[in-house]
Amino acid sequence: MFITKKHISRRTMLRGMGAAVALPFMESMVPAATPLGQTAANSPTRLTCIEMVHGCAGSNAYGIEHNMWAPAAEGRDFDLTPTSLLPLEQFQDYLTIVSNADVPAAEAHFPEEVGGDHYRTACTLYTQSHPKLTVASDIYCGISMDQIYAQRFGQDTPISSIQLSIESVDQAGGCGYGYSCVYTDSISWASPTDPLPMVRDPRAVFEQLFGGGSTPEERKARFETDRSILDWVTRDFARLKQDLGATDRRRLDEYVEDIREVEQRIERIEKYNSSGEARELPEAPVGVPDSYDEHVKLMFDLQLLAFTAGITRISAFKMSRDSSGRVYPPAGVRTGFHSASHHGANPDRLADLAKINKYHVSLIPYFLDKLKNTPDGDGSLLDHTLLMYGSAMGDSNLHNHVRVPFFMAGGANGQLKGNLHYRAKSGTTIANAMLTMLHRLGIDRETFGDSTGELPI
Repeated sequence: MFITKKHISRRTMLRGMGAAVALPFMESMVPAATPLGQTAANSPTRLTCIEMVHGCAGSNAYGIEHNMWAPAAEGRDFDLTPTSLLPLEQFQDYLTIVSNADVPAAEAHFPEEVGGDHYRTACTLYTQSHPKLTVASDIYCGISMDQIYAQRFGQDTPISSIQLSIESVDQAGGCGYGYSCVYTDSISWASPTDPLPMVRDPRAVFEQLFGGGSTPEERKARFETDRSILDWVTRDFARLKQDLGATDRRRLDEYVEDIREVEQRIERIEKYNSSGEARELPEAPVGVPDSYDEHVKLMFDLQLLAFTAGITRISAFKMSRDSSGRVYPPAGVRTGFHSASHHGANPDRLADLAKINKYHVSLIPYFLDKLKNTPDGDGSLLDHTLLMYGSAMGDSNLHNHVRVPFFMAGGANGQLKGNLHYRAKSGTTIANAMLTMLHRLGIDRETFGDSTGELPI
């Protein structure tokens, strides 16, 4: 290979019976005597936009005073110990916190919109646009950050972007205060009138990633044989490995095992949920686990597989749903999420909400660790990923949208230095942080939502 400069294309797909398995980055994909920066190894940044609902305990006066979300110190010398961000301490070098910023687009702009904060909040976070009050088909909001990026850098991957969720979605009719359910259900908008459906079922996501191009007949035949999707491409894998070096063979084996392990987990969940045993989530699809932890981690693993193989570079992940009453026992709180968010400024109840905030954040390092330990070109996937996490609500007890929780993680291909807490001036819109990162990601636009300029992050 070194002499002939022959190499494996980054776009190589292994196919069989409707399965389409893309390959991870390997040394064999780099032509000999070619600088890495001039190859497919140097791909654009992966972007994942995560939304959490109900704001945080650190958005009211007591929470700010006790650093329940943001650390006390600004700059690069800050302590996460008292905050709900403590689980991210091991990734502090990859962490950028933007505090004291607002989402004005989520506020009521007209008297008839007062009270509808829960029903317009989800669609505003990554669009930074105010939705039109309607339950009819004339919905209108804004294009979301992930889709702006997808329109520029998602067209040369098999799937331009994926949209995932954990809670149930309605996607029809009105959800409250005169708002269409699509505003509540989707954080990803391809245009101001085109909200993208969020997929809750891990099986559906797995099929989207590895079953692309199959006909309904092929998919039915594959399921009826009760075989792994990998069985259909085993021969191609064996033939490919003959042309690989030892490092690439090991990399390919690890990747195949990762796919198999995720597929087997989905199968175990489906088998249990079809057994007749009582379920905690009886309304959920058969592929959805009752365990919140298990569901979130499975969705993170599916995103990891997609990023590893270059199936897509962009994901949007909605980790809860406004007004959700779900209880999280691992957080050490028996109160439902929505009830806990209406804390009445009571210190004890704020402490409970802070525990729930911390529990949700504690699931992010699972994904960051996987990204960090996945080689990608001249670094790791974490070096080449921008993860954004936040809520468009601030103090959930007041349903306001000021001092919202927001952080970013990852290296973003050298565009985000990390180990930074930036406290914005009061009245700053979080759209400025998003505009800044759009510019760093190679998107040339003057504004985003109601942005007024860049932030020094």
